[in-house]
Order: sequence, then structure tokens, then C-alpha cells
Amino acid sequence: MIPFSWLEQGYERILPYIRKTPLTYDPQHNLYLKWENQQVTGSFKARGAFNKVLSLQEWELKLGLVTASAGNHGQGVALAGRMSHAQVTVFASDHAVPEKIQSMRDLGAQVCLVPGGYGEAEQAGISFAKSNGAIWISPYNDGTIIAGQGSVGLEVVQELPERSAYTWLVPAGGGGLVCGIGAVLEAIRPQHRLIAVQSEASPFLHAIYHQGSQEGVVEQPSLADGLAGPVEACSLTIPMVQDCVDDFILVSEDEIRQAMGFAWQHYQERIEGSAAVSLAAALAGKITDRPAVIVLTGGNVNQADFNQIVAGKKP
Repeated sequence: MIPFSWLEQGYERILPYIRKTPLTYDPQHNLYLKWENQQVTGSFKARGAFNKVLSLQEWELKLGLVTASAGNHGQGVALAGRMSHAQVTVFASDHAVPEKIQSMRDLGAQVCLVPGGYGEAEQAGISFAKSNGAIWISPYNDGTIIAGQGSVGLEVVQELPERSAYTWLVPAGGGGLVCGIGAVLEAIRPQHRLIAVQSEASPFLHAIYHQGSQEGVVEQPSLADGLAGPVEACSLTIPMVQDCVDDFILVSEDEIRQAMGFAWQHYQERIEGSAAVSLAAALAGKITDRPAVIVLTGGNVNQADFNQIVAGKKP
């Protein structure tokens, strides 16, 4: 687990550049909801990206920054790179959400589209960074990124009413966010229960957690595009997830869709599929312990698809 001092230092480093997002309470469902869809760039990913980029030396920034992303991490790195006067190159799937691709470009990143899914984009990005001597910024396999993401947990803990225990539901793709929150809870709230959530359509980290391997996982298209794709071999998040996560569950695409509609109808909040998995798990009754903390990681979703979803239709 990363040192708690990294979390504190990271939060202090990024605080001038991020938003302290709202934590609201739903008494009907006994849920505390952390709205990272209101974060700069519309996603929690800005936290880790700023922590990583702001920790780099001037000579590293001059080498250029390279990453892979479904869109949210790339936007965070692009914004932090622009503010640090560093060139940013993002590798993304050629069927990534068009709005996310455009947002990365609008923030000054060069976006290279790769045939296939996130896994292919990540491999292309790693190879490009090595061959060009640039700085690779993994979305999850990096202690500084994880420490930045953990600031979500720090903010929630500061605001939660005192009680013996809470159940946390946290979306997980590569595991950076759930590991960061896990480090916070291990250090200051060890009695809390931490549950990772992923889509049935792309359960790579779930398979690693429960079976020790992602071999044989078959990926399907998912509304939770930010959680999709295989996990980098030997990622430091793998042992960390095994250590800090109490359970790892899956939700269906229908449950994700229903949670997105529920968030709009009941909270007037627009969330993307990757964010909705945590709320979906609670609404579907996949946990029994309450109160629960629901981390809603982002709100960057195709508008036409979102309109269909909140109308109760499949996009």
C-alpha cells in the first residue's frame, strides 16, 4: 500500500487545481453520494493526472507526456500538461466516445487512434513512449497517480458523519481509484468496508481479484467504457486491490443504464456509465450493509446516448 504521507502531500499539491466536489445524502436509500462528475474535466481522473504532472521535473516535462485513455484520464493529463507547458500525446481506441476524443484535442493533446480497444491503445502508448524517450503516464499503474485519486477518499472521510462503519462502492477498471481510497481507509478508517464494482461486459480486474488471472476474459461493448480493457501485466494495483478490497462485484449493462436514468431523475445529475456502476450495485441490492458511500466518478457521456438512456431506451 502507498504511504499515507503520499496521499496528504498529493492532495496539498493538487488542491489549487481541482474542485472539492459535493457529498450529498439520500435518506430514502441511505446513500452518501460523491459527485466527481462535477470535477474539472468532468471526472476524478484530473486528480491523479495533476498529481503526477505537477510532481515531474522540468527536464521530464520537456521530454513530452504520453498516456492511453478512454477519454477521462487523457483529458486530465492534457489539462495538466497544458498548464505545465508540456506536449501531451494520448493513445485511444478508434471507437472511443467521440466527445471525449474531441475534449482531449480541445485541451491541446495530440490524440492517436488505435484499432481495437483500450488494451491495444495502452500497448501502443507504452511502445511509443519507450521508443521516443517520453514520459509514460499510466492511468492506474503509478503510485503518484493512485495517491492523487485517493484524494477523493480524503474529502469524503472529512465530511462523513461519525459512525462505526460505512460500505464504500467504488468503480474499478485498472484499480487506481479503489487503491487510493483503500489506502485512505486502511490508514484512518480501517473499520469501513470497501467494495470494487465493474461491468459484466469487461470484467478483467474482477477476474484477477477472484481467480488470480485475466486470461480467458471475453470483452463485450460496455456503457462503462472508462472501466474497460485488460490490466497491464504486473500492475502495482493488482496486489493492492487484493489487499485493500473486501469484495469485488459485477453489474449488468441494464443495471448501469437504469442507474444513469435514476441519477438524472432523482438527483438531477448527469453521470456516465463508468460512474453508474457503483450506484447500480446499490440500487440492484447487491449490498446489504448501509449506509453506503457511492463514488460517482464522472459525467462525460455522449449526449445522444444519454438522452436515450434517460428516456428508458437503449442507445
